[in-house]
Amino acid sequence: MTKATTKLRELLARPETLLAPFTYDGFTARIAEEAGFDAVYMSGFGTSMSKGIPDVGLLSQTEMIENAAYIVEAVSVPVLADADTGYGNAINVGRTIRQYERAGVAGVHIEDQVAPKKCGFFDGKMVIEMDEAARKIQAAVEARSDDDFVVIARCDALVVNGWDDVERRCRAYVNAGADLVFVDGIRTADDLAEFASRLNDLPRMYNGELPPTDVAAAGFKIQIHRGPVFALYPIIKEMMVELKEKGEISAMSPWGTGGALRMDIANALGLERITELEQRYATSG
Repeated sequence: MTKATTKLRELLARPETLLAPFTYDGFTARIAEEAGFDAVYMSGFGTSMSKGIPDVGLLSQTEMIENAAYIVEAVSVPVLADADTGYGNAINVGRTIRQYERAGVAGVHIEDQVAPKKCGFFDGKMVIEMDEAARKIQAAVEARSDDDFVVIARCDALVVNGWDDVERRCRAYVNAGADLVFVDGIRTADDLAEFASRLNDLPRMYNGELPPTDVAAAGFKIQIHRGPVFALYPIIKEMMVELKEKGEISAMSPWGTGGALRMDIANALGLERITELEQRYATSG
């Protein structure tokens, strides 16, 4: 069986951009795999959201890795994961990498923010010195036991220091051994073009919902897409309000009865396979 890390490397070797949707648990990851995605991304924002807290560095290394392990177990495709700042200095980063490897994750990104970090699109971010961040990337690369495990260097310096510092940092991170660079906080097509232009000789990852065709045309190796997870909030809230006000959810009617929908969900989670195993291992009694 091909290792998840090797699968991810093979996907990155293809000419097309790898599109990986945000997920935050085994259920959303299974839906992504069922939809045909070749890889999924465990979002730190989404993981925090699932715990009812904002993405401002409140979740621990243990909580993030535990969540990643559930996602890995739920799908057969490679899982990329948010590893925040690595949860400490370069020594802590080394342990973080080993723990994510044990969880079965195929790759992670480590960012250069001051801890406690914030979502890349929140105000008030700060970044550590470039040399310290580069050493953390070096520690991540040297800690992996599987050379196929992908280490992505995330740079959050754009809104803090501007593009010149971003470019210096990304080149330093690749020199330290990063497999890809990821500039977070890209908001516009012009930002994306600047990212691609300044670092066109480096393998790059993009986070956002600009059209995947445009992202591919700009030469990015990976696009992680937050759309499906972010869309949950207005959809669920609308249904909750309707249920409270009207006692029903009109959008459910095309799906039939609640019982049928329950079975669709259960089968998406693997119930049919468990039923097969129950029959296989059943005793005559």
